[in-house]
Amino acid sequence: MDQAKALEILKTGANVFLTGEPGSGKTYTINKYVEYLRSHGIEPAITASTGIAATHIGGMTIHSWSGIGIRNKLAGHDLRNISTNNYVLKRIAKATALIIDEISMLPPGTMQMIDSIVREVKKSSLPFGGIQVVVVGDFFQLPPVVKNISIRDDFQEELFTEEPMRFAYDSPTWQQSEFVTCYITEQYRQDDSDLLSVLSKIRSNTCDPSAMQLIADRKIDVLAAPMLAPKLYSHNLDVDAVNKRMLAQIAGEEKYYDMKTKGHEALIQVMKKGCLSPEKLYLKVGAAVMFTKNNQKEGYVNGTLGVIDSFNDTSGMPIVRIRSGKKIEVAPAEWVVEEDGKIKGRLNQLPLRLAWAITVHKSQGISLDEAVIDLSKVFEYGQGYVALSRVRRFSGIYLLGWNETAFKVDPEVLKNDALLRKESVQAEKVYSRIPSAELKEMTDDFVIQSGGQINPADVAVKSKKKLSTNDETLALWKSGKDLSEISATRKLSHKTILGHMETLIKEGRIKREELVRIISTEFFSAVPIIHGVFRSLETDKLTPVYRFFDGKYSYDDIRLARMMMKTAKEAK
Repeated sequence: MDQAKALEILKTGANVFLTGEPGSGKTYTINKYVEYLRSHGIEPAITASTGIAATHIGGMTIHSWSGIGIRNKLAGHDLRNISTNNYVLKRIAKATALIIDEISMLPPGTMQMIDSIVREVKKSSLPFGGIQVVVVGDFFQLPPVVKNISIRDDFQEELFTEEPMRFAYDSPTWQQSEFVTCYITEQYRQDDSDLLSVLSKIRSNTCDPSAMQLIADRKIDVLAAPMLAPKLYSHNLDVDAVNKRMLAQIAGEEKYYDMKTKGHEALIQVMKKGCLSPEKLYLKVGAAVMFTKNNQKEGYVNGTLGVIDSFNDTSGMPIVRIRSGKKIEVAPAEWVVEEDGKIKGRLNQLPLRLAWAITVHKSQGISLDEAVIDLSKVFEYGQGYVALSRVRRFSGIYLLGWNETAFKVDPEVLKNDALLRKESVQAEKVYSRIPSAELKEMTDDFVIQSGGQINPADVAVKSKKKLSTNDETLALWKSGKDLSEISATRKLSHKTILGHMETLIKEGRIKREELVRIISTEFFSAVPIIHGVFRSLETDKLTPVYRFFDGKYSYDDIRLARMMMKTAKEAK
């Protein structure tokens, strides 16, 4: 599947698992989708499983967004406390689309906890309360550390117990969410056919002699390693030893920058482990460094390489000369964990680290022109694959060594990957058969149901003039005009006006019984039947009901019927 087709499916509001090999453009596709949603007046909740990944997409951690914080289990009273917390309540209640990046690093039990909280806030039994959920990632990347997780009530009786499964797709929540798999097969990071071939063979556990020969051709002696190329190791001890040794070999004054922290000690320790910048940063003129945060305004991203050129005489801040020749004076940056609308933990440090060496684990999400890689102590499936896939072409790879595990991937992940590829092919076939007019109905319906505007220009006008388009429709409705008259007066489609009215009904500003005046006598008798189908299918989405009736009723008819349905709370 290409990016365009994945984006088309995302726009329908379906729950999507967006995956693909490193460099396939998953983050690019998500950014385009976020741009699309915002152009229609919809603000998605953008999250990631780790703080590092969250900085890549301009979001927050899923732990902060959902209110679970650093919890690894959820008791009954925790569920109630979190779901009634004002900040979490507001954040989740307004969400219509949730994006979770680096899903491969999210344990299955954590996924269940998040699902439970969103269902509780939304007062819905549907997965994630019925909102669109888009999970992004590649399970060939390094896996999460998983502990046994359970949800208990106030008397410590188990509500459910999660066996220590490893991956998010093992969670019952994953199965219930019915994700449409969009497996992107394009490649944008690597432009080297040999490297792409080797990575493909490693990914499929078919690393044959020809692939191993290409790998062996990149083996070098440690003394021949390029001085400025970052080195990737599997263990922190090797990384620290290389960086200290290289820094010590540089003559000149050493500058020291200490990380400033604020928050609960346990949380701070967790944050420090996830932060690419070290707690104690030692620098000298001539030191090889790498930026650890994204800052487009200042001209660097996570992974930008450079050398310390000098230090500001007044501020003492380092000035980095990046590969392009540009010089950047580096100011301290912040890493924060937010919970309940308050900052619970804060780290303040220069967004730099010594770049002679880095762990494979912390290299995820980084693209490099070259790297010296030591895989001789690899201990986890996928480490060799992740390390090689960081580099854009074979000529930039310098291998110091490897062990028998280095180029193997998890057999379980490999088996699941074959299934995901088939699901993606099937999804592409299904969505390609949907007529363009029906596909537009689906995308427009999702925009309206999410409180957005079909015409992006309406969003710009609303933002500029601070007008409420719903209020304009309400005024015309209260004046006695019907749907066609409101549509003609406002020069907007019936679909858009129905969207306004649906929002107004949810807000209680139009009563459901008022809709009788725009429903024909013939259709009125069909309304209870349509309500019954909504309930039997356990959905509040139009498309499944539309398909059930096989076109007997239009989308507008089904939307009107949905607008007349009482919620479970109202029915009591």
